[in-house]
Amino acid sequence: MVKKRLKIVEQIIIISLISVLIPSVISWFIINNVSQHSIRQELSNSAKMLADIIENNIVSIIKTDENRLNEIIIAVKHIPQEREQNLFLKDISINSGIFNDFEIIRPSENKDFNYENRIIYDKADSGLWLIEKIHDDKYIKAKINTKTIKDNIFKEVSAEKNRRIYIVDEDSKLVISHNYNEKDFQDCIKQLPFKLVNNVATHFEKIKNQPRVYLKRADMGLTIIVSTTDQLTAATINKARIKILLAFLATAAVTIFLTLLYSYYLYRNMRQLFNGIMAASKGNYQRQISLLTSIFTPREIVLFSDEFNKMVRKINESYNELQQKNKELKQLDAFRSNLVDTVSHELRTPLTSIRGYTSRLLRTDITIDEETKHKSLLIIKQQSERLSRMIEDLLVIPDIEGAKLNINMERVNLLNIIESSIYSVKNMEDRQIENNISNSFPDVIADKDRLEQVMINLLGNADKYSYADTPIKIDAEVKEDKAIIKITNQADYIEQSVLNTLSDKFIRLDDRTTRTTRGTGLGLYIVKGLIEAMHGSILLKSTIDNIFETQITLNLFDESSDEVSSDEA
Repeated sequence: MVKKRLKIVEQIIIISLISVLIPSVISWFIINNVSQHSIRQELSNSAKMLADIIENNIVSIIKTDENRLNEIIIAVKHIPQEREQNLFLKDISINSGIFNDFEIIRPSENKDFNYENRIIYDKADSGLWLIEKIHDDKYIKAKINTKTIKDNIFKEVSAEKNRRIYIVDEDSKLVISHNYNEKDFQDCIKQLPFKLVNNVATHFEKIKNQPRVYLKRADMGLTIIVSTTDQLTAATINKARIKILLAFLATAAVTIFLTLLYSYYLYRNMRQLFNGIMAASKGNYQRQISLLTSIFTPREIVLFSDEFNKMVRKINESYNELQQKNKELKQLDAFRSNLVDTVSHELRTPLTSIRGYTSRLLRTDITIDEETKHKSLLIIKQQSERLSRMIEDLLVIPDIEGAKLNINMERVNLLNIIESSIYSVKNMEDRQIENNISNSFPDVIADKDRLEQVMINLLGNADKYSYADTPIKIDAEVKEDKAIIKITNQADYIEQSVLNTLSDKFIRLDDRTTRTTRGTGLGLYIVKGLIEAMHGSILLKSTIDNIFETQITLNLFDESSDEVSSDEA
């Protein structure tokens, strides 16, 4: 079973997600817990501070009320009758707004009363009383106005809506409250420790993020309870938690986005590298690596791509050179094969004729008349000239291919060249040739011998491939500084695609299996090479009305200059 291997981009994504998500989650838990603990501690400290403030307010109010009570006691001492004292105290309770009631008590009459406490909470009437001594056998007990206490105790926290404050007695019964909530009050009473610490704000809680604080004043018989609401928790701890979570989610999202973007760039560029390598392994050396370059593209990949492209270009150049060399070798091999085949075929005919007629003339057992001798010698001469021309054609090919033709450029009379060429062709075949070039036609710049070789080849081709009993026409015209020579004959229509190949080596209209005419297939190739070496051009045309035309363009001789040049083309 073959194991499936992950792609590079898949590995990067998995590793990135693991490296981002796991640290992010751990960091979020740590920071969230630290933040939660810090805020919870802050809430607890603020609750303790609030309890201290309430205690200070109570102490301050009690002290103020004690001072007022002492003033009342001084006044009472100056009233001799107890009845008048009670009336005075009743009048004060009605008008002062500080004390609701007064009571004069004697230790001898109420031995169970604790005269040591200056502040007591009376469970019977749920009132807070101050006790002050008038003289040894008489005390005054003043009930503090609950509304006045509440207004003064909670004046600093009147706008505080996220805290609930309860002041309870020793039996945990409510004395005064701020933002009272029955369920919360009962929960606080249930959670209070069995043994309370005196005079120190102490933290207690059941709900983790809602700290509660109590402060017991044993001398007053009161306990202050400060409870934190869930709204304050939501506004602090939960809100901070959400902010931290959103910050981490945003950070993780940005990190993952950048990771995915980097992975995309890396994946695309790695695919380009792989495709380039695979193409090269399959022999495609033209494939170049095209990277998606940006700040996310690693420098090493860019360098690798550049070096790979350089390597592929060099391999492609070497490969093209090798293909060209192979093509040349194939052409050379085909040339050698065609040359051997053509030479063996074309040279055999004139050699056979020369050998046959020579053997006939050398026979002594028969008598040969003069006319037969003359005819035999004429055939031997014609075949020798044909053999000489073929050899000359074969010898000029290496010079054409190597661009080493020795060209002797001179002033040439075109009419003389044409007439000489016609004579040579007429010696070979009985063909009507119409020379329409006038005696006044201007001279051209060319190599005389090479130009005559060209004309003989062209007239020979026209003679071989034209219809029987049709004339060959030679015309010439001047166009600007050029001489245009046209050789026209009647022949079968030749397709343009075939016409374009006739100037190649060993190209013939009839192949070696259907060959009906003589020739090596080198005539037009040699003509083209010689004409171009003389700074001219050749054009072949074939029309559907069976007209074949060879058009040669040469430079006219400049009458203002008699210079003659010899070029190696």
